[in-house]
Amino acid sequence: MADRQPGRHCPAGPGVKALTRPVPLGLRSIVLLLLITAIGAVAFGWPLLADPSSALAGHSTDAPWLFALLMPLLLGVVIAQISEGRSDGGSGLDAKSVALLGVLAAAGAALRPLGAGTAGLEPMFFLMVLAGRVLGPGFGFVLGSVTMFASALLTGGIGPWLPFQMLSMGWVCLGAGLLPGPARLRGRAELLLLAGYGAVAAVAYGTVMNLQFWPYLGVGLPPALSFDPAADLGTNLGHFLAYCLATSLGWDLPRAVLTAVLCLTVGGPIVRALRRSVRRAAFDAPVGFEDA
Repeated sequence: MADRQPGRHCPAGPGVKALTRPVPLGLRSIVLLLLITAIGAVAFGWPLLADPSSALAGHSTDAPWLFALLMPLLLGVVIAQISEGRSDGGSGLDAKSVALLGVLAAAGAALRPLGAGTAGLEPMFFLMVLAGRVLGPGFGFVLGSVTMFASALLTGGIGPWLPFQMLSMGWVCLGAGLLPGPARLRGRAELLLLAGYGAVAAVAYGTVMNLQFWPYLGVGLPPALSFDPAADLGTNLGHFLAYCLATSLGWDLPRAVLTAVLCLTVGGPIVRALRRSVRRAAFDAPVGFEDA
């Protein structure tokens, strides 16, 4: 068996074919991603969306355990990505894609403990943003989820919050893959875009994760910071914003600054290396059988 490779792809430009990403999103994958995004939005936002008279509002301490059912959905998306076929008959995640996924997930997992516990500095964010940018939203979502799971194994951070972290990091990488294509934006402008997106994503990640544990972690805090099951949306939203400003902003801003600085300083070589790897892997090369 041999790969018939039509030639290396150059960076996208006028008259030049764009890079083929390793996991093009098919219809089934898009549907599952939309489904898990909708369920994830409810899982994160129920403290603000639940009616004060509903039964869910009365379970503010155990609701996060109920929403830990996100894990099977995450695994379902990964399985769908693996089994999804491309228009040319190739698999969604072939051996080359799995190898690239393993290398990047291991690198991201190894970067996370470097800044753990130090003012929110997490260098893994910049790598996830760059990888999602080059490899696309499908591969990026799988990479973010797998990397967060692998890093939890290294740091011992396994608990009911892990599915939420996996989903949030998957969203970060997916969003990076949906940024304007390289054919329209390259060089310094692209790095500025990635730095800006990385900073916003780092703060958004911390804010969204606050929603996951705010209802039960905020018990015992001043009333102006705590979740009130009997309050309306406007009151709880004000409490939540005050909680974020008082507790997590000192972690989220350093994470955002570090992500932006790393994207601007070392992002260029890493993006070029990733694109070179994608060109050499030739994920769109048709596979055929030839006589010996």
